[in-house]
Amino acid sequence: MKSRKRKNKSKKKSFFFEDYIEPESLIDSKKLDLVKVSLSRVNFLFFIFFCFVIVFTVKIIYLSLSPLPNKIISSENTNKNFIKKRGDILDRNGIILARNIDIYSAGVRPYLAKDKKKLLINLRLIFPELETYKIKLKLKKNKFFYIKKKLTENEKTNLFLLGDKSILLEKHQFRIYPQKNLLSHILGQIDDDNTGISGVEKFFDKDLKTKLLINSSLELTLDSNLQHIVREELIGAQSDFNAIGSAALLMDVNNGEILSFVSLPDYDLNKRFSINDDIYTNKITKGVYEMGSVFKTFTLAAGLENGIIDQKTMFTNLKHKIFCAGREISEHDNLPKNLSAEQILIQSSNIGAVRIAQKIGIEKYKDFLNSLNLFKTTNFDLEEIGTPIPFRWGKCKLATASFGHGITTTPLQLARAYAILGNGGYEIQPTILKTRSNEYEQKKQIVSTETSKIVNSILRKIVSNKEGTANFANIDGYEVGGKTGTALKSIEGVYTEKKFNTFVSLFPISKPKYVLLVILDEPKPAPYFVYEFSNGYKHKGEKRNTSGWNTVVVAGKIIEKIGPILAINNLQASNKF
Repeated sequence: MKSRKRKNKSKKKSFFFEDYIEPESLIDSKKLDLVKVSLSRVNFLFFIFFCFVIVFTVKIIYLSLSPLPNKIISSENTNKNFIKKRGDILDRNGIILARNIDIYSAGVRPYLAKDKKKLLINLRLIFPELETYKIKLKLKKNKFFYIKKKLTENEKTNLFLLGDKSILLEKHQFRIYPQKNLLSHILGQIDDDNTGISGVEKFFDKDLKTKLLINSSLELTLDSNLQHIVREELIGAQSDFNAIGSAALLMDVNNGEILSFVSLPDYDLNKRFSINDDIYTNKITKGVYEMGSVFKTFTLAAGLENGIIDQKTMFTNLKHKIFCAGREISEHDNLPKNLSAEQILIQSSNIGAVRIAQKIGIEKYKDFLNSLNLFKTTNFDLEEIGTPIPFRWGKCKLATASFGHGITTTPLQLARAYAILGNGGYEIQPTILKTRSNEYEQKKQIVSTETSKIVNSILRKIVSNKEGTANFANIDGYEVGGKTGTALKSIEGVYTEKKFNTFVSLFPISKPKYVLLVILDEPKPAPYFVYEFSNGYKHKGEKRNTSGWNTVVVAGKIIEKIGPILAINNLQASNKF
């Protein structure tokens, strides 16, 4: 038994697990190898970084030591992509009135859209005003179409960030008008082909495309600051007197430079749309109107110029009404029966004007008015020019023309005629182009200096004397003279109760420098309007609806505000104030 047990024990196998122990020398060598590798990588990265530092340092030193001309050239190169197609338009003070800028349009190529539903959602998010059903129809047609032709910066950025190949961003030039409505009737607009279609943009279209003006600018005689003041007063006047329109013109009587030119209602030049309503007509140059009693000044001047009367010539037994070819001509108020020539103008007597014209005669009166170019189409820096309605002269036409009834002209021509009478009788050409005027060139004298002086003195009395019709324009310190005109509007050959009121003023009258014309189209009575004189006296509203009450009030307010500006810039005027 013992022997068997021993044999069994001898048959068993034993397994031994021993830890593997590396020699210390081998461990140290491996660690050393790892350290060497790490150090090599660090050295390599440090070397690369050091190289970059050296390169950038050299570049910075080079740029800092580069000469200034190279810097200028490099900055100019960044703008080479923008080449203006049209020159800027500036006012007399260098204020930008019109300029070309780069702008983007957005179009869609439906055939490149991977997901049209997703595209439609994105477009609606960027352009909430889009009509979804219309965009859907256009996407179905699979033809290119524009979403918007004048993108804002945010819209352009948002479209770009979509990364959609179906969206096309096109860069093109667009004409902007920073002053918006301020000079709409003067500047006009251009079409999508960069061609002028109205106003200055059309009249000077070829000039604005020349290299000379593209590299410089077209400078106008207009003053944006004065324009703003005049426009604000006209807007207020339309509200005060409930007029459907108004206009004003401020011009230098010696060189014809127009400083302000407003016609209301106006419109924002940056918003292109068709304007078909006649109310938007340029009233200063395009509008043709009967002007009323402002023509009495020409009647008196014609009598003086022809030596037929002087300012003291008496006209006696003036009737309140007379008839010509069965039509009644009457006075606007109860006036004295005996008036001198100057009193006829000061108190604006219709019958007195007829009597003066009858003494002058048709031919001499007609020749005088023609010398002032009141009835022919005038030359000006715009294409929007009106032509006075032709008529036949006769005894009755002579009578009605003497007080501005039955004959028409444009406000621009009327202002020019008053400027000639005011500047000593010298012919001028109105202009809005700065380089065209020349105050020192030899001018043709078409009215004598003596007649001019007498007329100016009487115009002053119309404003300063109590019996005058323009007392509201007697602003202290500005020596205003002028004449009122209240005319009934003729619509389709029939006279209505609607009125067209005018006031033309010259100041300072001792040596006129400026002519200011103000018109209100269809003003209404303003019984609740209160006018406060500069001396503090307040005049309550009137039921009458005459030029002496409304346009004169407006002109007085304008002169009071622009007078100091004009006096500062013009020593001739300031010496007289």
